[in-house]
Amino acid sequence: MAHVHTFEEVAPAAKGIVHLGATSQFVVDNADLMIMRDAMKLVASRLAAAIDALATQAVRWKDLPTLGYTHFQPAQLTTVGKRMTLWAQDLVLDLEEMEHRIATLRFRGVKGTTGTQASFLGLFGGDHAKVEQLDRTVTQRFGFAESFAVTGQTYPRKVDAQVIGAVAGVAASVHKFCNDIRLLAGLKQIEEPIEKDQVGSSAMAYKRNPMRCERATGLARFAISLASSPLLTAAEQWFERTLDDSSNKRLAVPEPFLAVDGCLMIVIDVARGLVVYPSTIEAAVKAELPFMATEEILLAGGDRQEQHERIRQHSRDAATQVKEFGRPNDLISRLQQDPAFSHIQFDQVLDPDRFVGRAPQQVEAFVKSVVEPIRKRYAAALGQAVTLRV
Repeated sequence: MAHVHTFEEVAPAAKGIVHLGATSQFVVDNADLMIMRDAMKLVASRLAAAIDALATQAVRWKDLPTLGYTHFQPAQLTTVGKRMTLWAQDLVLDLEEMEHRIATLRFRGVKGTTGTQASFLGLFGGDHAKVEQLDRTVTQRFGFAESFAVTGQTYPRKVDAQVIGAVAGVAASVHKFCNDIRLLAGLKQIEEPIEKDQVGSSAMAYKRNPMRCERATGLARFAISLASSPLLTAAEQWFERTLDDSSNKRLAVPEPFLAVDGCLMIVIDVARGLVVYPSTIEAAVKAELPFMATEEILLAGGDRQEQHERIRQHSRDAATQVKEFGRPNDLISRLQQDPAFSHIQFDQVLDPDRFVGRAPQQVEAFVKSVVEPIRKRYAAALGQAVTLRV
């Protein structure tokens, strides 16, 4: 009502007809839908820039073998670039969901106090066609293809839950990416960019803490935690509407958007400046490769069952040397001294490139079929500047 009185004061000729037939939710709900639409477009552009940055790095490192991890235990080899496509693919799924939400978002339109359009029908002298035309005209003038066919006093609060669910999905992908970088930093294999004068610790001057990724995971966790709130609000709406949605949605809708916007700026910055340490990665591969090479050795011929048992015993003894005494993995030298494996060309068997499968080709195919169309759709967003204060 304060706004209505303000408009009447500056436009006296309109006094008496300003807001005629409308309700506050005609203004507030339609405005919220426009704001959410614009916010989702911003998130989509950030996602595209992050995908582009990760894809660029993936191509650069597509051939570098690295340890794959399952259960955070060394598994079969992959490549650094292939792992980067997994991070990018999560964001691609988020972008597809965000684009779907933008494309299917409906306007509340001109529906009246309880959604029946009764007041507008009265204003138009019972002319249903004019009421429908007003609804269509207002909807189109604000850039929406269609409005909801039916509403109560508000647009369905399920919409907020769907939109914030998509935003929380972005946060989950960010969290996963940043957690992986934090783990890789601990392994000294990959780090986020470090500023020249950046201080990692007040007590330990040598530290290079992953401050950007830690910040992003904290913000992502906050966004994820809010995803349930709009669902609870949707469940709590009695009949045509109650007002307990208002105070909640003023926090539960904008705050996740703000948090995820910050998250994606960090991801773009980190992805563009990732620091990869090939020598450390190679050392980790060499330390575990003897165990992984045993499958190739079994396939090279001979009595499989006998060789399997010999490899099992040698592997156990080599693992004891590594785990209990901190010595290098000597499995290969043990096998080389065993007459049962005299026919094996160990130099060939221990070539890491033999163990990465189609990882390099998968990177190329992913970038060509998935990333390039995104780059075309969001060409204007890819070079966006991101400045962080670390």
